[in-house]
Amino acid sequence: MLGKQLIQNNVFEIGIPKLKKLFRTLKDKGGAPEESDDQHSRPPQRWDLDYDLEPFEGLTPEYMEMIIQFGFVTLFVASFPLAPLFALLNNVIEIRLDAKKFVTELRRPDAVRAKDIGIWYNILSGMGKFSVIINAFVISFTSDFIPRLVYQYMYSETGTMHGFIDHTLSYFNVSNFKPGTAPVSSQFDREVTMCRYKDYREPPWSPTPYQYSKEYWSVLAARLAFVILFQNLVIVLSTLVDWLIPDVPKDISAQVKMEKTLLVDVFLHEEKDKLQLIQSLFLKDKEGHRAPAAGQLPAQEGEGGPRARGRAASFSQFSSQPSPGTTVKHTEV
Repeated sequence: MLGKQLIQNNVFEIGIPKLKKLFRTLKDKGGAPEESDDQHSRPPQRWDLDYDLEPFEGLTPEYMEMIIQFGFVTLFVASFPLAPLFALLNNVIEIRLDAKKFVTELRRPDAVRAKDIGIWYNILSGMGKFSVIINAFVISFTSDFIPRLVYQYMYSETGTMHGFIDHTLSYFNVSNFKPGTAPVSSQFDREVTMCRYKDYREPPWSPTPYQYSKEYWSVLAARLAFVILFQNLVIVLSTLVDWLIPDVPKDISAQVKMEKTLLVDVFLHEEKDKLQLIQSLFLKDKEGHRAPAAGQLPAQEGEGGPRARGRAASFSQFSSQPSPGTTVKHTEV
């Protein structure tokens, strides 16, 4: 992993853009018209230099490289514990090489707003959960950790590991070899009639010779129980850490709540102003319906006449009072 990502991938990421840039420069020089002396003596502008760079093709290759590295580190860390260290060394070097590549070898990418990293987060989350199961099976079935515990607490007479090797070896009678499969010669001086091999099987003198013994099923049950216990323990710890360390800091969460409160206050203030305007127009409409006093002319059209009454009538539906016995439904903000 270290050699492939540190040497091969980084050489390709730096070397291929340089070769493409050189090829594009030679192609543009061969097909471009001859420049005048003034244009040739003028120093190249920034956009001319950026045009010679490799176009930006997106972040998918960068994400894919990190996903592969994350898979190597998490899925097989029990088999190769030095994988996280090598991944750290690779990332320390690659972060500077990527910075140099983005600044000097690629055109400036277009800035696009994004809420998060998208589907890559789900891939990382699923891979992390799957790695828990893989490592639990690797620890349980490829090591003697579980058989040692089973022997110490179930079969050892002294509660120690004394006699563990003999407990894991089964018996085999050499007379049970199939014809033509027995070894021709032996390095022992005497004739061998019984062999030992590493497995949990019944001896030849039992009623069911060479079948799985009860010790085998005990160890298998303990291994499966360890897988379930390990998986649930890691899930509980990860959930606890996720609860203790929130995704959004408390100060930012408080600012978001304050912003929502201010928006609600502004909205209520606007609604209050609208209600006051409707009530004022409704009062003017009532005053316009009163009979004019003696010696006074009727109200003109622009002074609370038909036009004002029309405006008040258009808003009267919002300020009408509910009749007795009816319920009023308020909209929650």
